[in-house]
Amino acid sequence: MDVVGGVARIAPSQERQRTGSQGELLSVPRGNGRPLQVPGSGLPVARVLLDSPVPHLDRTFDYSVPDTMTEEAAPGTRVVVRFGGKEMRGWVWERADTTTHLGRLAPLRRVISDLSVLPAASRRLVEAVAARSAGVRSDVVRLALPSRHAATERLERTSSPPEESPAWAVPSAEGTWGVYDGGAQLLADLAAGGFPRAGWCALPRREGVSAAWQRCVAVAAQASLASGRGVLVVLPTTGQAEAVADVLRRELPGERVALLSAEHGASRRYRAFLQVLLGRARVVVGTRSAAFAPVADLGLAVVWDDGDSRLEERHAPYVHARTVLALRSSLEGAGLLLAGYSRSAQTQALVERGWCTELSAPREVARRATARIEVPGAPELEAEGASGTARVPSLAHRALVSALTEGPVLVQVPRGGYAPVVACLQCREVARCPHCSGPLAMSRGGRTTCRWCARPVGQWQCPQCGGTRLRMVTVGSSRTGEELGRAFPHVPVLVSGAREDHGVVSTVGPRPRIIVATPGAEPVADGGYRAVLILDGAVISSRPELGSAQEALRLWTGAAVLAAPGARVILLGRPAPAVAQAFLRWDHVGFARRELRERDELHLPPAWRAARLDGHEWSVEGFLAQAQEQGFETLGPVLPGPVGETAGDGGVGEARGLIRCPASRGSELAAMLRHHLRERSVRREDPVRVELDPTSLW
Repeated sequence: MDVVGGVARIAPSQERQRTGSQGELLSVPRGNGRPLQVPGSGLPVARVLLDSPVPHLDRTFDYSVPDTMTEEAAPGTRVVVRFGGKEMRGWVWERADTTTHLGRLAPLRRVISDLSVLPAASRRLVEAVAARSAGVRSDVVRLALPSRHAATERLERTSSPPEESPAWAVPSAEGTWGVYDGGAQLLADLAAGGFPRAGWCALPRREGVSAAWQRCVAVAAQASLASGRGVLVVLPTTGQAEAVADVLRRELPGERVALLSAEHGASRRYRAFLQVLLGRARVVVGTRSAAFAPVADLGLAVVWDDGDSRLEERHAPYVHARTVLALRSSLEGAGLLLAGYSRSAQTQALVERGWCTELSAPREVARRATARIEVPGAPELEAEGASGTARVPSLAHRALVSALTEGPVLVQVPRGGYAPVVACLQCREVARCPHCSGPLAMSRGGRTTCRWCARPVGQWQCPQCGGTRLRMVTVGSSRTGEELGRAFPHVPVLVSGAREDHGVVSTVGPRPRIIVATPGAEPVADGGYRAVLILDGAVISSRPELGSAQEALRLWTGAAVLAAPGARVILLGRPAPAVAQAFLRWDHVGFARRELRERDELHLPPAWRAARLDGHEWSVEGFLAQAQEQGFETLGPVLPGPVGETAGDGGVGEARGLIRCPASRGSELAAMLRHHLRERSVRREDPVRVELDPTSLW
């Protein structure tokens, strides 16, 4: 495209960066430019974001729009362009009538689809997420957009629109939100078009006391729909999303509910995405990527169990669904519920900063809704005699015998498999793989394999003492089920878990049986469990990791809420005292407050912003030196683990460092990291993996 009246000028102060080999313009700061007055072309310049994870290419490039593509190449559409001597895909980020490029603009090669899959609200959200996480916008777009399925797109666009959605009345809080302080006000604000934000500690379903959290979400969704706005619910797993979608369809008859999950395959996922994009579904339920779903006029977003690590993206920019929806709430003026049976420190930080309010039930209501929890201490266990030191002491055995006369019982075990950790029989040194130094595990048949590289280890020899025999250090769910089967020979035993023969079991009937399950794999029992036994409490609560106590409380709570009214919940295995007391008192908010205070003293997230760096030692040192110059606190570099341990994305973690700052400087830290990543990319230096606000530091 020619520039009428001469070449568009760039101010002398503006800096240009070019590649060494291709000589292509990589980054030109935007100026006012000069209009490209091409008759009949409307806005003849398309600013395209390339589909590339390279940090220094995270900017838009100007291309001319051929007359045949003027209508098709709308902002948010997928296109193909010529870049660096080859064709690349990208997205039209915006259309303009000016350019700062010196010379002739290359034209768009073709428009893949004239459907704008990135509306303006989605593009703003992508930019906000990338800025907060020091990431690349194209990485965020790949999280937000499902893969295109052309046949599904043609079918969905040509299909007749569904019937008009029903008009909804403002719901009553009685029987659902009425038991929570501020619950009625939440519904009133949503129905009036407001955007209330709250951290919600839900109660277990108890007849006559509290309703199931799914029904509470359905009532809140109705309040949002009554104001003419959409609803988005994000959950950790596909199974949970499907269950909640069924509840919403039942509670909101006539309202179309879209279900978004990567596990449903390309065609089904893309069809659900198009239904939301085209405005044919106002209620969306899905897993973590659904946080980007293009719900028009979003009124309410809900994140259930926000402490679950499955809501955190494993790929760059490693963003949590909670963060995405918090940003979206601010950008779009939508209500937000950060919900769960327990309370994460991240949500508590938002509550204490005043960004959202507290939403929980009065103490006396919570006591009536929760099960009877017991944490036997040293006096109780000593009174049992020799059995008090057993993994399942006699007091727990008696509780199981009594409960099995009425119905099923649940035994939660923190580790799956048979013997997840083994050690040398002679010197007690933990056995490790001779190939990658990973821990060894033993199966029921005595077969030993590495838990990291999955290599079988036949002739193992201890490098410390030369011993060749192994002993079990920890017992997994399979071994626990085997032991309980011998202790209760006439009672059926079912083991539920991802590594077990039967996989994860979703529901069980009311007849007496023993269910052994790993955390998160507990089936729902018809009528509830008559007893819940939580073993090896120290395994999770005493780990030397950030958030281990918070995670332990969340997992124990997930088992306790499955108990029937009046059932006993017994926690064993020398759990950490602070978290055990919080579990006993059902004081999740108080424990989150304590956890946040401790992290503030230690300058750790979420009280402080922190960035974890992984890469070659000299690269990490350079990053840390630059951060120190700008007044940020730094730790490291250190070696994170045994040789061969990976630091994510398949790279070897030779060194690790930490940069941290007060929350008030969080945006400054993200901008600094993003700038230095781009500089390193331009100079083609070794990459450094950067994760902001990580859940694991070392």
